[in-house]
Amino acid sequence: MAEVVKMPKMSDTMTEGVLAKWHKKVGDTVKSGDVLAEIETDKATMDFESYQDGTLLYIGVQEGNAVPVDAIIAVLGKEGEDYKPLLEGNATPAAETKAAPAADAKPAPAEDKKPAAPVEAKPKVDLASIPAAVIRMPLLSDTMTEGTIEKWNFKVGDTVKADDSIADVATDKATMEVVGYEAGTLLYIGVKEGEAVAVNGIIAIVGKAGTDITPLLNADNAAPAVEATPADEAAPAASSDAAPIATATGSTEDDSRVKASPLARKIAKDKGINLNDVKGSADGGRIIKKDIESFTPSAAKPAATAPEAAAPAASAPAAAPAKAPIVLPTFTGEEKFSERNVTQMRKAISRRLSESLFTAPHFYVTMSIDMDQAIAARGKINDVAPVKISFNDFVVKAVAVALKQHPAINSSFLGDKIRTNEHVHIGVAVAVDEGLLVPVIRFADGKSLSHISQEVKELAGKAKNKKLQPAEMEGSTFTISNLGMFGVDEFTAIINTPNACILAVSGIQAVPVVKNGAVVPGNVMKVTLSSDHRVVDGALAAAFLQTLKQLLEEPVRLLI
Repeated sequence: MAEVVKMPKMSDTMTEGVLAKWHKKVGDTVKSGDVLAEIETDKATMDFESYQDGTLLYIGVQEGNAVPVDAIIAVLGKEGEDYKPLLEGNATPAAETKAAPAADAKPAPAEDKKPAAPVEAKPKVDLASIPAAVIRMPLLSDTMTEGTIEKWNFKVGDTVKADDSIADVATDKATMEVVGYEAGTLLYIGVKEGEAVAVNGIIAIVGKAGTDITPLLNADNAAPAVEATPADEAAPAASSDAAPIATATGSTEDDSRVKASPLARKIAKDKGINLNDVKGSADGGRIIKKDIESFTPSAAKPAATAPEAAAPAASAPAAAPAKAPIVLPTFTGEEKFSERNVTQMRKAISRRLSESLFTAPHFYVTMSIDMDQAIAARGKINDVAPVKISFNDFVVKAVAVALKQHPAINSSFLGDKIRTNEHVHIGVAVAVDEGLLVPVIRFADGKSLSHISQEVKELAGKAKNKKLQPAEMEGSTFTISNLGMFGVDEFTAIINTPNACILAVSGIQAVPVVKNGAVVPGNVMKVTLSSDHRVVDGALAAAFLQTLKQLLEEPVRLLI
């Protein structure tokens, strides 16, 4: 009889898995114990073995796709067996539940029904036929989510042109002009000065005077924030002023009558620039913000000093030769990027470290450790040890011994309880291609340096070869993150919950140190303890680091 194969729960925190690779295809014979597929969990990519014998009749998940735990991923059975009822059976109950009420429902007697009152259907308005255009809050920067109207440059009823700046808007980066790009009468203003509106929200409507704009507002489900003056009432005043304004903008008699945007005029006033000296780059020679910002007073001097140039050459002092402007070559680059899907491991790292950092109140204590004697001891030990001892092995052993002396550091915060662990299980962070894994050295305080070294190497190798089992990554009471091999001077680490602390270990640096009143060459390693302040206080953290420092500066203590 055919049986379904479901996505297994391969770790305690797993909620979904990715089918990394199928090792069998439809029609293949599968025996119990055969590797059916590779599944990527939130911790590692693991082999999934079949617990059934039969022929692979159906594959329900493509390679690279994620499915939740307990979802059907395959069906095994006898060759040629009909497996479809098994798949349909998973969807039938829901369908039957929905259909049942309809089947059991009895129609109400006709005499009990009252005729519904006729509802007049409102004819739909063709928005495209309305002679008006909606002006929305534009996206003026890549990080902008809303803008604040600092100043309206027109009022309802005013006539505006397509290139007019209708308002000044403060974004998250600067104050900028909003150009409506529509010509007509300003029929509606939707936001008061000083108020903010989300990007793409309606801020104004421009169109033919007297147009009914209600359908446009209703279509956007937006109520007017400011009572708009009816366009037909404001139109006469606007039309009477239109002619003088048009003639005034064409005049250049003084600074106040030059054609310029309000923002450009404000910047020019602040900088003391006469607009008569500036050449506009917008339509009709209109001066805009960029013209003011790029204007230099020297551009106006030749015209001002022209009468002086007419004086006899003999009376004018010799002018200094002008320096040639520096011309930089034009460089054009190409923007490129690549994207990749977030792996299950990276999702888990993101989720757990975010929860740790934003839930546990971290504090950090750093201490410098003189590693001269540790370096000497390592050299002598490696002459006789069956395996090569690393500085990380020294740190693991020293931390384990120090934790026995400071059990408060070897604790966990459990909400309404604080658990103090009497055993010492140390997690050692290992970097892999997909992210970070933390295999656990159990009962590290009772193991020798050689034992620790061999175990760390084995677990690190498993982690990099995707052979690490979930049980080998669970149960840590303290974690070490060592970046010393990368030459890092100092760093802080995020606590690996539910541990109360994590130790960040940096590289050994050759620096001058003071010994017996003299400055001599030394080898110093900095360590930083990240602690959960709900469990550990500053004095406890400092005392633990002091013990760790003594153990590493006099390694013979590790043998006692």
